Amino acid sequence: MASLSKFEIARIIGARALQLSYGAPPLLEVKPGESAIDVAKRELEAGIIPLVVLR
Repeated sequence: MASLSKFEIARIIGARALQLSYGAPPLLEVKPGESAIDVAKRELEAGIIPLVVLR
């Protein structure tokens, strides 16, 4: 993961979790009982989250 601030990480996870909750297809296999936030965190850790940070 690139050097993201804790604020950028929170914003990315929140935005991706919102996309997932509105029906966007997850890029990883979803485990039973896993929330959209958990999936977004795992996608960010794996480096496959489809969002770009512009500074």
